[in-house]
Amino acid sequence: MAGQILRFSSPRRADRQPPVAAPAEQAGRGVEAGDFLLLLLSEGVLGAHGLIRALALRAEGATDIAETLLAEGMVTETDLAAVRAKFHGLPLVDPLAKPPDPRLIDLMGAETCLRLQLLPWRRTAEGVVLLSDRADALPHHRDRLPKALGPVTLALAPRGAIMTAIARARGADLAQAAEVRTAPEDSCRTLPAPQRSRAALALLGGGLGLILAQLLLPGGALLPLTLLALLALLANTGLKAAALIALLRRRDTGPAPPVIVARLPTVSVLVALYREADIAPRLVRRLGQIDYPREKLDLLLAVEADDDKTLRALTAAGLPAWMRIVPVPPGSLRTKPRALNYALSFCRGRIIGVYDAEDAPEAGQIRAVVDRFHRRGPQVACLQGVLDYYNPQTNWIARCFTMEYAAWFRVILPGIERLGLPVPLGGTTLFFRREALEALGAWDAHNVTEDADLGIRLARRGYRTELIETVTGEEANCLPLPWVRQRSRWIKGYMMTWRQHMRDPRRLWRDLGPRGFIGFQLLFLGSLMHALLAPLILSFWAASLGLGHPVVAALPWPVFLGLVALLLLCEAINVTIGVIALRRRRAARLHPLWLLTLHFYHPLASLAAIKALWEMLFRPFYWDKTRHGRFDRGLG
Repeated sequence: MAGQILRFSSPRRADRQPPVAAPAEQAGRGVEAGDFLLLLLSEGVLGAHGLIRALALRAEGATDIAETLLAEGMVTETDLAAVRAKFHGLPLVDPLAKPPDPRLIDLMGAETCLRLQLLPWRRTAEGVVLLSDRADALPHHRDRLPKALGPVTLALAPRGAIMTAIARARGADLAQAAEVRTAPEDSCRTLPAPQRSRAALALLGGGLGLILAQLLLPGGALLPLTLLALLALLANTGLKAAALIALLRRRDTGPAPPVIVARLPTVSVLVALYREADIAPRLVRRLGQIDYPREKLDLLLAVEADDDKTLRALTAAGLPAWMRIVPVPPGSLRTKPRALNYALSFCRGRIIGVYDAEDAPEAGQIRAVVDRFHRRGPQVACLQGVLDYYNPQTNWIARCFTMEYAAWFRVILPGIERLGLPVPLGGTTLFFRREALEALGAWDAHNVTEDADLGIRLARRGYRTELIETVTGEEANCLPLPWVRQRSRWIKGYMMTWRQHMRDPRRLWRDLGPRGFIGFQLLFLGSLMHALLAPLILSFWAASLGLGHPVVAALPWPVFLGLVALLLLCEAINVTIGVIALRRRRAARLHPLWLLTLHFYHPLASLAAIKALWEMLFRPFYWDKTRHGRFDRGLG
């Protein structure tokens, strides 16, 4: 299976935009479009009912009738290529039965071949035979062809066969390139092992030293660590308060007036799957509810090539023509960003989106993204949607996770955006301008929180990220051990990201400016320290109830009272943010009293932080896989 792209077709109707003017292949509009439809009919590719449907689609505004028929599942790529070849009097080639010369692919570069959907097949006496699924490929792309190819002639082939032939010939090279797509200076892979682990060693050694000192000198040894914990708490809460104020100061101007996009762009959406056989059919159904013209939607399911169960499950699900499976060849590591980098080369769209396997996006999400990008200039390179959980009633951890996500995506992140600080992205419901994404080197395949790292790199290059009010439902990971494993990967990724961008603090200061630099420290270093030292803060709550505490015993009474007041203030800010976030959540409401139970939820993050520290030392690039599909049976 390695290197192949599998395609399946089934009929599906899509809502259409009003008629617009758009360039198309000659066999896509006007009188010639009618002749082309008649040829499809005479060749038996399209029946009488299909012809009536095709004419109706043209009347509804389909600008490229061939692509529309393909997306609707009314024709196959193979039949379409054969009829196009006959219509234009061009040769028809099957590059899977007769593989291409890999040396010709190397002259163009496999990445370029995939981007242009062109395959330099073989050299003949008349020149290099160039395969495309479009008869107008040469006029459109002649200036992009390397001179080393020499004279070229055109032949037609099915699009999927072209992509598969390129993957078969150069899939291993593309997979290797996916691991190093990000520039060395921007990737954590180039941090020497001692540098990657120095901070973790220092923290681990310091923690062991403090434990030993506490045993020998009870009380006093915890004072420095207590001050550090309070500083982390103040930094974390201060950032939240600033985000809340920035959000509340925004004036709601109401919904923006609708705009008419004269030519809807093709949107490619990536979904990385690994060991997701159980959830695959549900994923296909959920993504099938997206409201966007199917001929403009390009959904790629990136599956590890040796994940036979998931591949079989997707095959059995009966994918529509606008969904493709992209098997990812094996490599030196197995991470989500590596799979995304590989699949990115096969995308057709100018906008690149990312979903997770368990996602249930709103039907109009893609249209909202296209509209926002159309309104904004090229500096807005990324849109982050709102993530929410669709199973908060599963158990207590699911409720806490839902409240945590509500605060993060409905209050804190929007506030961070309005403060002009770098936005650490979530791993899904992300949409990028492809040009900007590729200019950054896409995702760092070695970073286990590739999303947060990419958000910082966007900010360092001067691009902006905006939050968009469209919601994607996710499944709350709500069993204790899987929760700790998932959170430890996130925390380890934050450690990686902080260390990577702090390899040159002066450059980071220049790139982000003073405000951005300070915000970066608060977001990453502050969050890490808070997760590691949170148990100390919790111990003071116990002391406020009259229980013994070694540090409290050494504090003057007024200082202790001030400490209690500080803790109450921080708690009041957190509860306020939680209440506002729950009110903004459009799904089934959670009672605000559940917010008070978060005190017992947050210590789990401290366990995850300890695990993350350990893995930073010994398994920095290990991806602790999260299993999906346990608690979503009643959804879609």
